Amino acid sequence: MLQKQLTLLISCLLICLSQGTFAQSKKKKKSSKNPVTAVEAKSPDSKKEPKPYKKVIDSTAVTQRGLIDVHKIDNKYLFEIPETLLGSEMMTITRYSKTPAGGGIFGGEEINRQVVRWEKGPNKNILLRSITYVIMSPDEDKPMAQAVKNSTSDPIIGNYDILAYKKDETGKITGYVLDLSSTFDGDVQTFSLDPIKKQLLNIQAFQKDRSFISKVSSYPINTEIRSVKTFATTPPRINTTPTPKIGVDLPSALDAGVVTVEMNTSMILLPKKPMRKRTFDARVGYFANQYGVFEEDSQKSDKEIFAVRWRLEPKSAEDAQKQKKGELIEPLKPIVYYIDPATPEKWKKFIKQGIDDWQIAFEHAGWKNAIRGEYWPENDPTMSLEDARFSVLRYFAAEIQNAYGPNVHDPRSGEILESHIGWYHNIMSLLRNWYLIQASAVDPAARSKKYDDNLMGELIRFVSSHEVGHTLGLRHNMGASSATPVEKLRDKDFQEKNGHTSSIMDYARFNYVAQPEDGVKNLFPRIGDYDKWAIKWGYSYFEDTKNAAEEKAFLNEMTKEAYKNRRLWFGTETSPYDPRYQTEDIGDNAMRASEYGIKNLKRILPNLLEWSKEDGESYAELDNLYGALTGQFRRYMGHVTKNVGGIYDNPKTYDMTGNQYEVVPKSIQKDAVTFLNTQLFTTPKWLLNQDVLSKINPENGVESIKGMQDATLTSLMAGDRIVRLLETSAASKNNYSVDELMSDLNKGIFSELKSNSSIDMYRRNIQKLYVDKMIELLKPGTTTVRSASASRRVNLAQTDLPSIARGQLLNLKNDLKMSSTRMTDRMSKYHVLDLISRIGAALDPK
Repeated sequence: MLQKQLTLLISCLLICLSQGTFAQSKKKKKSSKNPVTAVEAKSPDSKKEPKPYKKVIDSTAVTQRGLIDVHKIDNKYLFEIPETLLGSEMMTITRYSKTPAGGGIFGGEEINRQVVRWEKGPNKNILLRSITYVIMSPDEDKPMAQAVKNSTSDPIIGNYDILAYKKDETGKITGYVLDLSSTFDGDVQTFSLDPIKKQLLNIQAFQKDRSFISKVSSYPINTEIRSVKTFATTPPRINTTPTPKIGVDLPSALDAGVVTVEMNTSMILLPKKPMRKRTFDARVGYFANQYGVFEEDSQKSDKEIFAVRWRLEPKSAEDAQKQKKGELIEPLKPIVYYIDPATPEKWKKFIKQGIDDWQIAFEHAGWKNAIRGEYWPENDPTMSLEDARFSVLRYFAAEIQNAYGPNVHDPRSGEILESHIGWYHNIMSLLRNWYLIQASAVDPAARSKKYDDNLMGELIRFVSSHEVGHTLGLRHNMGASSATPVEKLRDKDFQEKNGHTSSIMDYARFNYVAQPEDGVKNLFPRIGDYDKWAIKWGYSYFEDTKNAAEEKAFLNEMTKEAYKNRRLWFGTETSPYDPRYQTEDIGDNAMRASEYGIKNLKRILPNLLEWSKEDGESYAELDNLYGALTGQFRRYMGHVTKNVGGIYDNPKTYDMTGNQYEVVPKSIQKDAVTFLNTQLFTTPKWLLNQDVLSKINPENGVESIKGMQDATLTSLMAGDRIVRLLETSAASKNNYSVDELMSDLNKGIFSELKSNSSIDMYRRNIQKLYVDKMIELLKPGTTTVRSASASRRVNLAQTDLPSIARGQLLNLKNDLKMSSTRMTDRMSKYHVLDLISRIGAALDPK
């Protein structure tokens, strides 16, 4: 649901990487070009020969048996790598256990993950390689496989002398004793911070003398290594000229000149036999992994794209038959999420309910008790919150207003291995603001500064369900709410049965359309029809399909049948042009939904002072709520604007009827412009409530209104929107055109010219904004137009845009001239004459 808010750290990361935020999409594994710290290479002459096992692992050793046997001798940890582990692939997941305050990083968050493999070296040594899945070849015994291997050399991240061999009774080697101290108490990038994270935290040199392994634990399928690492930091510099600041100065670094971070690395064995991949389908919203595939008999390379999901399998063949006959069965291994013991006690049950709510969706896939929330057991020394065997909802003491739901999955198959949901304490503040602004006109319980525990608990429950959905592999379905007709959002019976969106994975928040007189009580999102269908698609067990190809064909038929029901459609979170796929919107018509929403905002605004007051406190809370209300109003403008130049993106395959792309009908686009002329460009003076503004702002709102109008005009005239209008209107005269858009805006923004009425300051501002933007279109430059597959640059000066802008400005200039002779209001006349002069200078520059 909630993408991780922009802290200073994340803002810096965006600057460094020059890319936007998302939601939640697939994670790519990349190898670093930076050198890693490893055991220094030794000359053959200095190499120590392995010693007898009992000489190395003597009677003083304290041994833990597990995936890797670990022997502690004095303060040194020796790792015994079993022979059976050589060549097997493991996932390493490194997380923060403890972090310095003030850096936007928190204990429990993931630092990095990699697939690694142990293998024998050439000279009585063991190598540790990092494995990167970029290209593959299924034909292991064909020449093509060798060509792939030649182009996929995996980096060596560790080179270890064999201290001793472990042998069985027959003398056969069963294990290799290694000293991995320099790997885990050092600064090897795979198990530490990468260069970008160091730069963002202003970290410099690693401090070996203040770094150590604090604990090692080994279990049957994983080994856990906890280490403490200390780093010197970059001293703050005094600059006389403002310069962009990349890193963040940690308070502890300013005090001590160093920072200490505690980390935990989980080394977990990947399944010997990878789970069968389920081929990705763009019609169903799952995260995906992919790699290039080169086959011996193919005429081109291909990509294998597969969904990310948990492995659910029957306990027995008998159970599989029961499920096939329609009986619900329990999976061999259920999905379990533990709740961080640091979570405030009163919220734990609501978080657990949010997890358990997904059980109904898994029942649609043939499973019972497939997923559940559990409280973290007390005093269990075999469990650790950072242990990759356990999925945990981690609670962070942070001011960030957010939560997020990632997962760790096997890159070979997409099998989810575990997930650590991040939950920031201040998300409750965000939830309160959302609910008050969107639902308080209908729900009296929302009209207070602090919510009772039950209401806040239910809000937490819905967020918990949303984030768990991500960890099940589900992406945002931003189109789900568009399947609900606007008037059904006011139908209490329909809402009680179906809710206001068909998916909790939408950013639909709350039902802001319902009016006080409607009697609607169900205002929250919940597990909906799409969620049940998506889980059925991803988690059904198909015993009779022999391979991924047969499974894909079977799922295709299921999906085509499902797509007969609009409530089961997936709407991508990334479409730049489909108005149905938007965040924070609900209903199938943005104009009608937003009109109802504005009616409720008009009811809410006069009450903000009363609902936020607290004796002895400043008006900061009132300011916060007014900002939230105007932000909601801006969202409505954005929802409507996206219809202009909009194109519907209907996921299709060759065996489905209809076109994938359809132009938004002209009537809807014209309705959108009419709405903007009425609700925004005609001054929304209801927002200028002086009882509120006089307590939070020395100004009276003129510039605030202008800012909203400017942002919407800029969006309406954005280059990519203009290009879509130009292209679609060229294809058919029945489609909305740039010329019609500008004519419709002229009628609304300059309506005073026909009536010769006076033009107040607010309207003079919007008219100047419009004229200036039209003048800019005479020399429009270039723009980037995004499409489903790529982006392209378009030189707008070489399109019809400058010609249309010139013609529109000429017409407007004539209208202004005619009106100027009849204007009686002095400021209005000055204003009109000024616009005439601006347009004249632009059309005929001297």
